[in-house]
Amino acid sequence: MNLRHTDARPLVIGHRGAASVAPPNTLPGLEAAVAAGADLVEFDVGLGLILGHPGEALDDEPPALDDALGYLAPLGVGIHIDLKARGIEPEVAAAIRRHGVGDRVVVSSPSPAALRRMAGGAGEAARALTYPQDRHGASQVPWPGPVIRASAAALRSAMPVRARLLLAAGPIEALSLHHALVSAPVVRLAHGRGAAVIAWTANTPASVERLARLGVDAIVSDDPGMALGVLATLNWL
Repeated sequence: MNLRHTDARPLVIGHRGAASVAPPNTLPGLEAAVAAGADLVEFDVGLGLILGHPGEALDDEPPALDDALGYLAPLGVGIHIDLKARGIEPEVAAAIRRHGVGDRVVVSSPSPAALRRMAGGAGEAARALTYPQDRHGASQVPWPGPVIRASAAALRSAMPVRARLLLAAGPIEALSLHHALVSAPVVRLAHGRGAAVIAWTANTPASVERLARLGVDAIVSDDPGMALGVLATLNWL
């Protein structure tokens, strides 16, 4: 899957379906993302190929990867699978092949080894290296304003060096970065090395607009409808 955009707006990825609209990592959540017009629908996959984020309560009958792919496959929408367990890569690759969606899939993980194990096993699926690891759903927790202002600038300034190391860990087609870490130098660096930049998780109009103006290739949001609405007002840059 080619995640790079040129003159078009960034792709919008519905986070855990559309987590601000419907229960995350559920079929109704996936349906909400599709209804909102998301370009890709993201969900977490853990042990047993069950949809869910580690540490979060599951429904009595949580959907499995085959359920999600079976729903999304005929719709033509992009699919973003976030690996939440080690060792499931062969089964995930087999499910992608079984549903014939490799050319519409991006698989993300903070583990270069996991992405290497996906290489060649899932057709044309793209691989995105996640940084930092979202161990406990940190992307869902609003950081206090002073923390953002004090630390995000310092982290962003150091991120180009870190990004070089991440890109060298390949083979990957994209960097998946927390939105507070994204800067113009990081985007230029990734693009110069042929990699796309996915920014997660942007849940305010201001953060969506900032990321778009930085030139990211895809924006992950709990509210994909909001993100698409903001991008529509930019006419496209």
